[in-house]
Amino acid sequence: MKGAVFAASAASLLGSAVAGHARHQAMHLRRGTGGYAYPTGGQYEEVCSVYTTTITGEGGLVPAPTAPAVNTSVVVPVSPVPTPVEVSTSYVVPYPTADVSTCETPGTYTFPAKTTTVSQTTTVCGPTTTVVPSGTHTYGGVTTSVVTATTIVCPYATEKTEGGVKTSVIETTTYVCPSGGEYTIAPTTTYVSESTTLVYPTISVFVPGTYTHPAKTVTVTKTSEVYVCPYETSKVPEAPKPTSEAPKPTTPAYSAPAYEAPAPSPAPSKEETPKVPVVSGEVPAPSAPAYSAPAYSAPVPSKPVVSAAPKPSNTPTTPSYNGGGRVVTKGNKWAMTYTPYTAGGQCKTKMEVESDIAAIAKMGFTTIRSYSTDCGVFENVAPACSAHGLKMIVGIFFEKGGKGPFSDYADKQLQEIKNKAPKDMIVMVIVGNEALFNNVCEAEELGAYIDHVRQELQGAGFPKDIAITTTEPVDVWENKGAALCSHIDIFACQVHPFFTSKVDASMAGDFAVEQLEKAAAVCPEAAKKGKFITEIGWPSQGEANGNAIPGYSQQKTAIKSILEKVGKESCLFSFQNDSWKPYGAFGVERYFGCKDAL
Repeated sequence: MKGAVFAASAASLLGSAVAGHARHQAMHLRRGTGGYAYPTGGQYEEVCSVYTTTITGEGGLVPAPTAPAVNTSVVVPVSPVPTPVEVSTSYVVPYPTADVSTCETPGTYTFPAKTTTVSQTTTVCGPTTTVVPSGTHTYGGVTTSVVTATTIVCPYATEKTEGGVKTSVIETTTYVCPSGGEYTIAPTTTYVSESTTLVYPTISVFVPGTYTHPAKTVTVTKTSEVYVCPYETSKVPEAPKPTSEAPKPTTPAYSAPAYEAPAPSPAPSKEETPKVPVVSGEVPAPSAPAYSAPAYSAPVPSKPVVSAAPKPSNTPTTPSYNGGGRVVTKGNKWAMTYTPYTAGGQCKTKMEVESDIAAIAKMGFTTIRSYSTDCGVFENVAPACSAHGLKMIVGIFFEKGGKGPFSDYADKQLQEIKNKAPKDMIVMVIVGNEALFNNVCEAEELGAYIDHVRQELQGAGFPKDIAITTTEPVDVWENKGAALCSHIDIFACQVHPFFTSKVDASMAGDFAVEQLEKAAAVCPEAAKKGKFITEIGWPSQGEANGNAIPGYSQQKTAIKSILEKVGKESCLFSFQNDSWKPYGAFGVERYFGCKDAL
Protein backbone atom coordinates (compact mmCIF):
# COMPACT_ATOMS: atom_id res chain seq x y z
CA MET A 1 0.00 0.00 0.00
CA LYS A 2 1.22 3.53 -0.78
CA GLY A 3 0.17 4.69 2.67
CA ALA A 4 2.17 2.00 4.41
CA VAL A 5 5.27 2.66 2.33
CA PHE A 6 5.08 6.37 2.89
CA ALA A 7 4.45 6.03 6.60
CA ALA A 8 7.70 4.14 6.88
CA SER A 9 9.53 6.87 4.98
CA ALA A 10 8.07 9.54 7.20
CA ALA A 11 9.04 7.66 10.33
CA SER A 12 12.60 7.22 9.15
CA LEU A 13 12.85 10.91 8.33
CA LEU A 14 11.48 12.17 11.60
CA GLY A 15 13.51 9.72 13.64
CA SER A 16 13.26 8.74 17.25
CA ALA A 17 12.83 12.19 18.71
CA VAL A 18 9.50 13.06 17.12
CA ALA A 19 8.16 9.54 17.45
CA GLY A 20 9.12 9.49 21.09
CA HIS A 21 7.07 12.57 21.91
CA ALA A 22 3.79 10.88 21.17
CA ARG A 23 3.51 9.37 24.63
CA HIS A 24 3.41 12.87 26.07
CA GLN A 25 1.13 14.61 23.62
CA ALA A 26 -2.28 13.43 24.78
CA MET A 27 -1.34 14.53 28.25
CA HIS A 28 -0.52 18.10 27.35
CA LEU A 29 -2.67 19.18 24.43
CA ARG A 30 -5.33 21.73 25.15
CA ARG A 31 -8.80 20.38 24.55
CA GLY A 32 -10.32 22.91 22.18
CA THR A 33 -13.57 23.14 20.22
CA GLY A 34 -12.62 26.07 18.06
CA GLY A 35 -13.09 26.30 14.33
CA TYR A 36 -10.64 27.41 11.69
CA ALA A 37 -11.52 29.41 8.58
CA TYR A 38 -10.30 29.62 5.01
CA PRO A 39 -11.97 30.25 1.62
CA THR A 40 -13.28 27.28 -0.39
CA GLY A 41 -15.66 26.69 -3.26
CA GLY A 42 -16.27 23.57 -5.38
CA GLN A 43 -15.42 20.06 -4.25
CA TYR A 44 -12.92 17.44 -5.18
CA GLU A 45 -11.61 14.34 -3.53
CA GLU A 46 -8.20 14.80 -2.04
CA VAL A 47 -5.74 12.18 -3.21
CA CYS A 48 -2.38 11.32 -1.73
CA SER A 49 0.07 10.17 -4.36
CA VAL A 50 3.82 9.69 -4.05
CA TYR A 51 6.19 11.40 -6.48
CA THR A 52 9.93 11.42 -6.21
CA THR A 53 12.48 14.05 -7.14
CA THR A 54 16.16 13.97 -6.37
CA ILE A 55 18.52 16.83 -5.60
CA THR A 56 22.01 15.55 -6.16
CA GLY A 57 25.40 16.77 -5.12
CA GLU A 58 25.68 19.97 -3.12
CA GLY A 59 22.08 21.04 -3.54
CA GLY A 60 21.63 19.73 -7.12
CA LEU A 61 18.56 21.41 -8.57
CA VAL A 62 18.84 24.37 -6.22
CA PRO A 63 21.91 26.32 -5.12
CA ALA A 64 23.62 24.76 -2.14
CA PRO A 65 22.98 26.93 0.94
CA THR A 66 25.82 28.50 2.81
CA ALA A 67 26.88 26.05 5.48
CA PRO A 68 24.79 27.02 8.51
CA ALA A 69 25.88 26.98 12.09
CA VAL A 70 24.24 24.33 14.23
CA ASN A 71 20.62 25.19 15.09
CA THR A 72 20.23 27.66 12.22
CA SER A 73 17.60 27.38 9.49
CA VAL A 74 17.90 27.02 5.72
CA VAL A 75 14.91 27.18 3.36
CA VAL A 76 15.32 24.82 0.40
CA PRO A 77 12.71 25.15 -2.38
CA VAL A 78 12.34 22.16 -4.67
CA SER A 79 11.15 24.28 -7.60
CA PRO A 80 10.33 27.94 -8.29
CA VAL A 81 7.15 29.10 -6.60
CA PRO A 82 4.35 29.10 -9.22
CA THR A 83 2.18 32.11 -9.94
CA PRO A 84 -0.99 31.84 -7.82
CA VAL A 85 -3.97 30.41 -9.75
CA GLU A 86 -7.57 31.12 -8.79
CA VAL A 87 -8.94 27.68 -7.97
CA SER A 88 -11.98 26.97 -5.83
CA THR A 89 -11.53 23.85 -3.70
CA SER A 90 -12.67 22.12 -0.57
CA TYR A 91 -11.24 19.10 1.17
CA VAL A 92 -13.30 15.91 1.08
CA VAL A 93 -11.22 13.17 2.66
CA PRO A 94 -12.54 9.75 3.80
CA TYR A 95 -10.25 9.93 6.83
CA PRO A 96 -10.47 11.89 10.09
CA THR A 97 -8.85 15.05 8.79
CA ALA A 98 -10.74 18.18 9.74
CA ASP A 99 -14.14 18.66 8.05
CA VAL A 100 -14.57 21.97 6.24
CA SER A 101 -17.83 23.87 5.61
CA THR A 102 -18.36 27.30 4.01
CA CYS A 103 -20.66 29.82 5.74
CA GLU A 104 -21.56 32.17 2.90
CA THR A 105 -23.45 34.72 5.02
CA PRO A 106 -23.44 35.75 8.70
CA GLY A 107 -25.73 33.75 10.97
CA THR A 108 -25.91 30.72 13.24
CA TYR A 109 -24.84 27.38 11.77
CA THR A 110 -25.09 23.85 13.14
CA PHE A 111 -22.60 21.25 11.96
CA PRO A 112 -23.68 17.64 12.57
CA ALA A 113 -21.65 15.07 14.44
CA LYS A 114 -19.62 12.70 12.31
CA THR A 115 -17.82 9.39 12.76
CA THR A 116 -15.09 7.94 10.55
CA THR A 117 -13.58 4.47 10.87
CA VAL A 118 -10.04 3.68 9.73
CA SER A 119 -9.34 -0.02 9.15
CA GLN A 120 -5.60 0.11 8.58
CA THR A 121 -2.74 2.53 9.18
CA THR A 122 -3.07 5.14 6.46
CA THR A 123 -1.19 8.26 5.39
CA VAL A 124 -3.22 11.10 3.87
CA CYS A 125 -3.02 14.80 3.10
CA GLY A 126 -5.13 17.08 5.27
CA PRO A 127 -5.78 20.83 5.23
CA THR A 128 -3.80 23.14 7.48
CA THR A 129 -4.54 26.85 7.82
CA THR A 130 -2.73 29.88 9.10
CA VAL A 131 -3.73 33.53 9.34
CA VAL A 132 -1.08 35.92 8.03
CA PRO A 133 -0.91 39.72 7.80
CA SER A 134 -0.15 41.53 4.55
CA GLY A 135 3.29 40.81 3.16
CA THR A 136 5.38 37.91 1.88
CA HIS A 137 5.10 34.62 3.74
CA THR A 138 6.76 31.21 3.49
CA TYR A 139 4.84 28.16 4.67
CA GLY A 140 4.36 24.44 4.11
CA GLY A 141 7.06 21.97 3.17
CA VAL A 142 8.83 19.94 5.82
CA THR A 143 11.37 21.01 8.43
CA THR A 144 14.05 18.70 9.75
CA SER A 145 17.21 19.06 11.81
CA VAL A 146 20.51 17.27 11.24
CA VAL A 147 23.56 17.24 13.45
CA THR A 148 26.16 16.95 10.71
CA ALA A 149 26.48 16.84 6.91
CA THR A 150 24.21 14.09 5.58
CA THR A 151 21.79 13.08 2.83
CA ILE A 152 18.11 12.93 3.75
CA VAL A 153 14.98 11.68 1.99
CA CYS A 154 12.14 14.12 2.64
CA PRO A 155 8.48 13.31 2.07
CA TYR A 156 6.35 16.44 1.97
CA ALA A 157 2.78 17.46 1.09
CA THR A 158 2.15 19.80 -1.82
CA GLU A 159 -0.56 20.69 -4.36
CA LYS A 160 -0.90 20.19 -8.11
CA THR A 161 -3.47 21.92 -10.31
CA GLU A 162 -4.73 20.36 -13.55
CA GLY A 163 -7.75 21.61 -15.46
CA GLY A 164 -8.75 23.95 -12.66
CA VAL A 165 -8.81 21.10 -10.12
CA LYS A 166 -6.36 21.26 -7.26
CA THR A 167 -5.11 17.95 -5.85
CA SER A 168 -3.01 17.41 -2.75
CA VAL A 169 -0.18 14.94 -3.24
CA ILE A 170 2.72 13.57 -1.26
CA GLU A 171 6.09 13.86 -2.96
CA THR A 172 9.56 12.95 -1.83
CA THR A 173 12.88 14.60 -2.52
CA THR A 174 16.45 13.73 -1.68
CA TYR A 175 18.56 16.56 -0.35
CA VAL A 176 22.23 16.78 0.57
CA CYS A 177 22.65 18.80 3.78
CA PRO A 178 26.13 20.34 3.59
CA SER A 179 26.39 20.73 7.37
CA GLY A 180 24.44 20.42 10.60
CA GLY A 181 21.46 22.69 11.09
CA GLU A 182 17.73 23.03 10.51
CA TYR A 183 16.48 22.70 6.92
CA THR A 184 13.09 23.56 5.49
CA ILE A 185 12.47 21.56 2.33
CA ALA A 186 10.01 22.57 -0.41
CA PRO A 187 8.08 25.39 1.23
CA THR A 188 5.69 27.73 -0.59
CA THR A 189 6.21 31.49 -0.66
CA THR A 190 3.40 33.90 -1.48
CA TYR A 191 2.50 37.56 -1.14
CA VAL A 192 -0.85 38.79 0.23
CA SER A 193 -2.02 42.39 0.20
CA GLU A 194 -4.19 42.08 3.32
CA SER A 195 -4.76 39.80 6.28
CA THR A 196 -5.51 36.40 4.75
CA THR A 197 -6.11 32.83 5.87
CA LEU A 198 -3.83 30.54 3.88
CA VAL A 199 -4.60 26.86 3.39
CA TYR A 200 -2.07 24.21 2.48
CA PRO A 201 -1.79 20.42 2.77
CA THR A 202 0.11 18.58 5.48
CA ILE A 203 0.76 14.91 6.11
CA SER A 204 -1.29 12.96 8.65
CA VAL A 205 -0.92 9.32 9.68
CA PHE A 206 -3.97 7.54 11.12
CA VAL A 207 -3.91 4.19 12.90
CA PRO A 208 -6.92 1.84 12.90
CA GLY A 209 -9.77 3.09 15.04
CA THR A 210 -13.01 5.04 15.16
CA TYR A 211 -12.73 8.82 15.06
CA THR A 212 -15.52 11.25 15.90
CA HIS A 213 -16.25 14.93 16.21
CA PRO A 214 -19.36 16.16 18.05
CA ALA A 215 -22.06 18.40 16.65
CA LYS A 216 -21.18 22.09 16.78
CA THR A 217 -23.28 25.26 16.68
CA VAL A 218 -21.39 28.46 15.86
CA THR A 219 -22.23 32.08 15.15
CA VAL A 220 -20.58 33.51 12.04
CA THR A 221 -20.15 37.26 11.67
CA LYS A 222 -18.34 37.41 8.33
CA THR A 223 -19.27 36.47 4.78
CA SER A 224 -17.62 33.44 3.14
CA GLU A 225 -16.25 32.20 6.44
CA VAL A 226 -15.28 28.56 6.63
CA TYR A 227 -15.61 26.46 9.76
CA VAL A 228 -13.34 23.49 10.37
CA CYS A 229 -14.52 20.68 12.64
CA PRO A 230 -11.52 18.70 13.91
CA TYR A 231 -11.92 15.11 15.03
CA GLU A 232 -11.44 15.21 18.76
CA THR A 233 -11.62 11.63 19.96
CA SER A 234 -10.73 8.16 18.78
CA LYS A 235 -11.07 4.60 19.93
CA VAL A 236 -8.80 1.78 18.87
CA PRO A 237 -10.33 -1.68 18.47
CA GLU A 238 -10.65 -3.35 21.83
CA ALA A 239 -8.10 -5.93 22.81
CA PRO A 240 -8.81 -8.70 25.32
CA LYS A 241 -9.46 -7.03 28.63
CA PRO A 242 -6.69 -7.42 31.22
CA THR A 243 -7.27 -8.53 34.76
CA SER A 244 -6.88 -4.97 36.04
CA GLU A 245 -8.71 -1.89 34.89
CA ALA A 246 -7.25 -0.06 31.89
CA PRO A 247 -6.29 3.60 32.32
CA LYS A 248 -9.19 6.00 31.83
CA PRO A 249 -8.83 8.54 29.01
CA THR A 250 -8.46 12.14 30.06
CA THR A 251 -11.33 14.51 29.25
CA PRO A 252 -10.23 17.85 30.66
CA ALA A 253 -11.77 21.18 29.76
CA TYR A 254 -8.45 22.98 29.52
CA SER A 255 -4.80 22.17 29.24
CA ALA A 256 -1.92 24.58 29.44
CA PRO A 257 0.91 24.25 26.90
CA ALA A 258 2.85 22.22 29.38
CA TYR A 259 6.24 20.61 29.17
CA GLU A 260 6.59 17.58 26.93
CA ALA A 261 9.89 15.80 27.36
CA PRO A 262 11.16 13.92 24.29
CA ALA A 263 11.27 10.21 25.06
CA PRO A 264 14.57 8.47 24.25
CA SER A 265 13.09 5.41 22.57
CA PRO A 266 13.47 5.44 18.78
CA ALA A 267 10.45 3.20 18.16
CA PRO A 268 7.26 5.08 17.26
CA SER A 269 4.21 4.01 19.20
CA LYS A 270 1.48 2.25 17.22
CA GLU A 271 -1.18 3.22 19.73
CA GLU A 272 -1.14 6.89 18.91
CA THR A 273 -3.82 8.69 16.94
CA PRO A 274 -3.03 12.15 15.58
CA LYS A 275 -5.08 15.28 15.62
CA VAL A 276 -4.67 17.21 12.37
CA PRO A 277 -2.23 20.09 12.57
CA VAL A 278 -4.33 23.20 12.14
CA VAL A 279 -2.07 26.20 11.98
CA SER A 280 1.46 27.10 11.17
CA GLY A 281 3.07 30.36 10.27
CA GLU A 282 6.41 28.58 10.55
CA VAL A 283 7.08 25.73 8.19
CA PRO A 284 5.85 22.65 10.06
CA ALA A 285 7.44 19.28 10.07
CA PRO A 286 4.96 16.40 9.78
CA SER A 287 3.92 16.21 13.39
CA ALA A 288 3.81 13.15 15.55
CA PRO A 289 0.33 11.90 16.50
CA ALA A 290 -1.37 14.31 18.87
CA TYR A 291 -3.62 11.93 20.78
CA SER A 292 -2.64 8.79 22.58
CA ALA A 293 -5.41 6.25 23.07
CA PRO A 294 -5.33 4.31 26.35
CA ALA A 295 -3.26 1.18 25.98
CA TYR A 296 -5.03 -2.03 26.93
CA SER A 297 -2.36 -3.32 29.27
CA ALA A 298 -2.32 -3.20 33.00
CA PRO A 299 -0.56 -0.12 34.32
CA VAL A 300 2.64 -0.62 36.26
CA PRO A 301 1.55 -0.59 39.88
CA SER A 302 2.72 2.34 41.90
CA LYS A 303 3.59 2.01 45.54
CA PRO A 304 0.47 1.96 47.66
CA VAL A 305 -0.34 5.07 49.62
CA VAL A 306 -1.65 4.18 53.03
CA SER A 307 -1.42 7.62 54.54
CA ALA A 308 0.42 10.82 53.75
CA ALA A 309 3.77 11.12 55.42
CA PRO A 310 3.84 14.00 57.90
CA LYS A 311 5.69 17.14 56.87
CA PRO A 312 8.81 17.82 58.88
CA SER A 313 8.24 20.27 61.66
CA ASN A 314 10.91 22.55 60.26
CA THR A 315 9.19 23.35 56.97
CA PRO A 316 9.70 26.95 55.83
CA THR A 317 7.95 29.47 58.03
CA THR A 318 9.18 32.61 56.29
CA PRO A 319 6.23 35.04 56.01
CA SER A 320 7.05 35.62 52.34
CA TYR A 321 9.00 33.17 50.22
CA ASN A 322 9.78 36.05 47.87
CA GLY A 323 11.74 37.75 50.63
CA GLY A 324 13.74 34.71 51.74
CA GLY A 325 16.53 35.00 49.18
CA ARG A 326 15.49 32.08 46.98
CA VAL A 327 13.32 34.18 44.68
CA VAL A 328 15.38 36.97 43.12
CA THR A 329 13.88 39.40 40.62
CA LYS A 330 15.32 42.08 38.38
CA GLY A 331 12.87 44.87 37.77
CA ASN A 332 9.62 43.18 36.80
CA LYS A 333 11.23 39.97 35.58
CA TRP A 334 11.72 36.69 37.42
CA ALA A 335 11.70 33.39 35.53
CA MET A 336 11.31 31.73 32.14
CA THR A 337 10.62 28.08 31.30
CA TYR A 338 13.41 26.32 29.43
CA THR A 339 13.62 22.88 27.84
CA PRO A 340 16.92 21.92 26.16
CA TYR A 341 15.48 20.46 22.95
CA THR A 342 16.15 21.28 19.30
CA ALA A 343 13.39 21.99 16.81
CA GLY A 344 13.48 18.30 15.93
CA GLY A 345 13.21 17.23 19.56
CA GLN A 346 16.76 16.04 20.14
CA CYS A 347 18.82 17.13 23.11
CA LYS A 348 20.73 20.34 22.50
CA THR A 349 24.49 20.41 22.68
CA LYS A 350 26.33 21.98 25.58
CA MET A 351 27.25 24.93 23.37
CA GLU A 352 23.65 25.48 22.29
CA VAL A 353 22.45 25.37 25.89
CA GLU A 354 25.10 27.88 26.95
CA SER A 355 23.98 30.23 24.17
CA ASP A 356 20.32 29.94 25.23
CA ILE A 357 21.02 30.53 28.91
CA ALA A 358 23.20 33.53 28.08
CA ALA A 359 20.32 34.97 26.07
CA ILE A 360 17.87 34.46 28.96
CA ALA A 361 20.25 36.20 31.35
CA LYS A 362 20.73 39.06 28.88
CA MET A 363 16.96 39.56 28.75
CA GLY A 364 17.01 40.29 32.46
CA PHE A 365 15.58 37.08 33.89
CA THR A 366 17.15 35.63 37.04
CA THR A 367 15.73 32.10 37.00
CA ILE A 368 14.84 29.29 34.61
CA ARG A 369 12.24 26.59 35.16
CA SER A 370 13.07 23.03 34.08
CA TYR A 371 10.36 20.35 34.09
CA SER A 372 12.42 17.20 34.39
CA THR A 373 16.02 16.02 34.70
CA ASP A 374 16.53 14.73 31.16
CA CYS A 375 18.64 16.04 28.27
CA GLY A 376 21.54 17.17 30.45
CA VAL A 377 19.68 19.47 32.84
CA PHE A 378 22.37 19.07 35.49
CA GLU A 379 25.25 18.40 33.09
CA ASN A 380 24.65 21.33 30.70
CA VAL A 381 21.85 23.62 31.90
CA ALA A 382 22.95 23.96 35.54
CA PRO A 383 26.59 24.87 34.72
CA ALA A 384 25.40 27.44 32.18
CA CYS A 385 23.02 28.95 34.75
CA SER A 386 25.83 29.10 37.29
CA ALA A 387 28.09 30.87 34.79
CA HIS A 388 25.47 33.54 34.18
CA GLY A 389 24.25 33.90 37.75
CA LEU A 390 20.83 32.32 37.18
CA LYS A 391 18.86 30.22 39.66
CA MET A 392 16.83 27.12 38.82
CA ILE A 393 13.36 25.76 39.47
CA VAL A 394 13.66 22.00 39.01
CA GLY A 395 10.92 19.45 38.56
CA ILE A 396 9.89 15.82 38.69
CA PHE A 397 7.71 14.94 35.71
CA PHE A 398 4.96 12.28 35.74
CA GLU A 399 3.31 10.32 32.96
CA LYS A 400 0.48 7.84 32.75
CA GLY A 401 1.09 4.12 32.56
CA GLY A 402 2.84 3.51 35.87
CA LYS A 403 5.05 6.61 35.75
CA GLY A 404 3.36 8.61 38.46
CA PRO A 405 4.22 9.23 42.14
CA PHE A 406 6.42 6.57 43.79
CA SER A 407 7.20 4.96 40.42
CA ASP A 408 10.74 4.10 39.35
CA TYR A 409 10.34 6.76 36.66
CA ALA A 410 9.70 9.47 39.25
CA ASP A 411 12.18 8.14 41.78
CA LYS A 412 14.97 8.17 39.19
CA GLN A 413 14.41 11.90 38.70
CA LEU A 414 14.36 12.41 42.46
CA GLN A 415 17.70 10.60 42.79
CA GLU A 416 19.22 12.77 40.06
CA ILE A 417 18.11 15.90 41.90
CA LYS A 418 19.54 14.54 45.17
CA ASN A 419 22.86 13.63 43.59
CA LYS A 420 23.38 16.37 40.99
CA ALA A 421 21.35 19.49 41.72
CA PRO A 422 23.39 22.50 42.89
CA LYS A 423 21.75 23.17 46.27
CA ASP A 424 22.65 26.84 46.41
CA MET A 425 20.98 27.55 43.02
CA ILE A 426 17.65 25.79 43.57
CA VAL A 427 14.65 28.09 44.05
CA MET A 428 11.98 25.42 44.42
CA VAL A 429 11.16 21.85 43.40
CA ILE A 430 7.90 21.32 41.51
CA VAL A 431 6.63 17.76 41.91
CA GLY A 432 4.42 16.96 38.93
CA ASN A 433 3.16 19.32 36.26
CA GLU A 434 -0.65 19.29 35.99
CA ALA A 435 -0.69 15.72 37.31
CA LEU A 436 -4.28 15.96 38.60
CA PHE A 437 -5.50 17.67 35.45
CA ASN A 438 -4.01 14.86 33.35
CA ASN A 439 -5.48 12.16 35.63
CA VAL A 440 -2.03 10.72 36.32
CA CYS A 441 -2.82 10.26 39.99
CA GLU A 442 -5.15 11.28 42.80
CA ALA A 443 -4.51 14.25 45.07
CA GLU A 444 -3.80 12.04 48.11
CA GLU A 445 -1.08 10.11 46.29
CA LEU A 446 0.46 13.29 44.92
CA GLY A 447 0.43 14.89 48.37
CA ALA A 448 2.14 11.88 49.89
CA TYR A 449 4.85 11.96 47.22
CA ILE A 450 5.44 15.67 47.74
CA ASP A 451 6.12 14.89 51.40
CA HIS A 452 8.37 12.01 50.37
CA VAL A 453 10.39 14.29 48.07
CA ARG A 454 10.79 16.84 50.87
CA GLN A 455 12.03 14.21 53.32
CA GLU A 456 14.45 12.73 50.79
CA LEU A 457 15.95 16.08 49.78
CA GLN A 458 16.25 17.44 53.30
CA GLY A 459 17.77 14.12 54.36
CA ALA A 460 20.34 14.58 51.59
CA GLY A 461 21.35 17.98 52.94
CA PHE A 462 19.15 20.29 50.87
CA PRO A 463 18.36 23.52 52.76
CA LYS A 464 14.99 23.47 54.50
CA ASP A 465 14.01 26.79 52.94
CA ILE A 466 13.80 25.26 49.45
CA ALA A 467 10.06 25.06 48.81
CA ILE A 468 8.54 21.78 47.60
CA THR A 469 5.24 22.20 45.75
CA THR A 470 3.23 21.22 42.67
CA THR A 471 1.29 23.15 40.02
CA GLU A 472 -2.12 22.85 38.36
CA PRO A 473 -4.48 25.00 36.26
CA VAL A 474 -6.77 27.29 38.23
CA ASP A 475 -9.94 25.23 37.77
CA VAL A 476 -8.17 22.07 38.95
CA TRP A 477 -7.03 23.82 42.12
CA GLU A 478 -10.61 24.89 42.74
CA ASN A 479 -12.12 21.45 42.09
CA LYS A 480 -9.45 19.05 43.39
CA GLY A 481 -6.66 21.04 44.99
CA ALA A 482 -7.79 21.47 48.60
CA ALA A 483 -6.41 18.02 49.48
CA LEU A 484 -2.92 19.23 48.55
CA CYS A 485 -2.84 22.35 50.72
CA SER A 486 -1.25 20.68 53.76
CA HIS A 487 1.51 19.18 51.63
CA ILE A 488 2.84 22.21 49.70
CA ASP A 489 5.21 24.86 51.02
CA ILE A 490 4.17 27.62 48.64
CA PHE A 491 1.37 27.99 46.09
CA ALA A 492 1.87 27.63 42.30
CA CYS A 493 -0.56 27.53 39.40
CA GLN A 494 -0.67 27.70 35.60
CA VAL A 495 -2.46 30.62 33.92
CA HIS A 496 -2.94 30.93 30.15
CA PRO A 497 -5.02 33.98 29.18
CA PHE A 498 -5.25 32.99 25.49
CA PHE A 499 -7.65 30.15 26.27
CA THR A 500 -10.28 32.49 27.68
CA SER A 501 -11.99 33.85 24.57
CA LYS A 502 -13.05 37.16 26.09
CA VAL A 503 -9.47 38.11 27.01
CA ASP A 504 -7.47 40.01 24.41
CA ALA A 505 -3.71 40.47 24.54
CA SER A 506 -3.84 43.79 26.36
CA MET A 507 -5.88 42.20 29.17
CA ALA A 508 -3.46 39.31 29.81
CA GLY A 509 -1.82 40.87 32.87
CA ASP A 510 -5.05 41.84 34.62
CA PHE A 511 -6.47 38.39 33.88
CA ALA A 512 -3.37 36.80 35.43
CA VAL A 513 -3.74 38.84 38.62
CA GLU A 514 -7.38 37.79 38.93
CA GLN A 515 -6.67 34.11 38.28
CA LEU A 516 -3.71 33.91 40.65
CA GLU A 517 -5.77 35.36 43.50
CA LYS A 518 -8.68 33.08 42.67
CA ALA A 519 -6.53 29.94 42.72
CA ALA A 520 -4.45 30.95 45.75
CA ALA A 521 -7.64 31.30 47.80
CA VAL A 522 -7.84 27.49 47.80
CA CYS A 523 -4.67 27.20 49.92
CA PRO A 524 -4.40 30.48 51.86
CA GLU A 525 -1.72 29.30 54.31
CA ALA A 526 0.64 28.21 51.53
CA ALA A 527 -0.17 31.36 49.55
CA LYS A 528 0.84 33.53 52.52
CA LYS A 529 4.39 32.21 52.15
CA GLY A 530 4.40 32.76 48.40
CA LYS A 531 2.12 32.48 45.38
CA PHE A 532 3.48 32.07 41.86
CA ILE A 533 2.42 31.48 38.28
CA THR A 534 4.63 28.71 36.90
CA GLU A 535 3.48 29.05 33.28
CA ILE A 536 2.01 32.03 31.47
CA GLY A 537 2.41 33.24 27.91
CA TRP A 538 0.76 34.09 24.60
CA PRO A 539 1.17 32.40 21.20
CA SER A 540 2.71 34.18 18.24
CA GLN A 541 0.87 32.15 15.59
CA GLY A 542 -2.38 30.23 15.26
CA GLU A 543 -6.12 30.75 14.99
CA ALA A 544 -8.12 33.26 16.99
CA ASN A 545 -10.07 32.21 20.08
CA GLY A 546 -12.70 34.94 20.17
CA ASN A 547 -10.98 38.12 21.34
CA ALA A 548 -7.78 36.19 21.99
CA ILE A 549 -5.80 36.57 18.78
CA PRO A 550 -2.35 35.02 18.33
CA GLY A 551 0.38 36.95 16.54
CA TYR A 552 3.76 38.57 17.04
CA SER A 553 2.40 42.02 17.88
CA GLN A 554 -0.24 40.50 20.15
CA GLN A 555 2.40 38.42 21.90
CA LYS A 556 4.47 41.53 22.56
CA THR A 557 1.42 43.29 23.96
CA ALA A 558 0.47 40.33 26.16
CA ILE A 559 4.00 39.79 27.50
CA LYS A 560 4.32 43.49 28.31
CA SER A 561 1.01 43.38 30.19
CA ILE A 562 1.99 40.19 32.05
CA LEU A 563 5.36 41.55 33.13
CA GLU A 564 3.83 44.82 34.33
CA LYS A 565 1.17 43.08 36.42
CA VAL A 566 2.67 39.78 37.63
CA GLY A 567 6.21 39.65 36.26
CA LYS A 568 7.86 39.33 39.68
CA GLU A 569 5.97 36.11 40.47
CA SER A 570 5.60 34.53 37.02
CA CYS A 571 7.49 32.08 34.81
CA LEU A 572 7.06 33.14 31.19
CA PHE A 573 6.27 30.27 28.85
CA SER A 574 8.56 29.77 27.01
CA PHE A 575 12.04 30.62 25.72
CA GLN A 576 11.61 29.24 22.21
CA ASN A 577 9.00 27.71 19.93
CA ASP A 578 8.68 23.93 20.18
CA SER A 579 8.45 22.69 16.60
CA TRP A 580 8.51 19.07 17.72
CA LYS A 581 5.13 19.40 19.46
CA PRO A 582 1.76 18.75 17.83
CA TYR A 583 -0.20 21.86 16.89
CA GLY A 584 -2.97 21.49 19.49
CA ALA A 585 -6.17 23.48 19.85
CA PHE A 586 -6.27 26.64 17.71
CA GLY A 587 -2.96 25.47 16.22
CA VAL A 588 -0.92 27.37 18.81
CA GLU A 589 0.85 24.64 20.80
CA ARG A 590 4.18 25.13 19.02
CA TYR A 591 4.25 28.91 19.14
CA PHE A 592 4.63 30.12 22.73
CA GLY A 593 8.33 30.92 22.33
CA CYS A 594 8.64 34.55 23.45
CA LYS A 595 12.34 35.40 23.21
CA ASP A 596 11.65 37.66 20.23
CA ALA A 597 8.88 39.50 22.09
CA LEU A 598 11.18 40.75 24.84
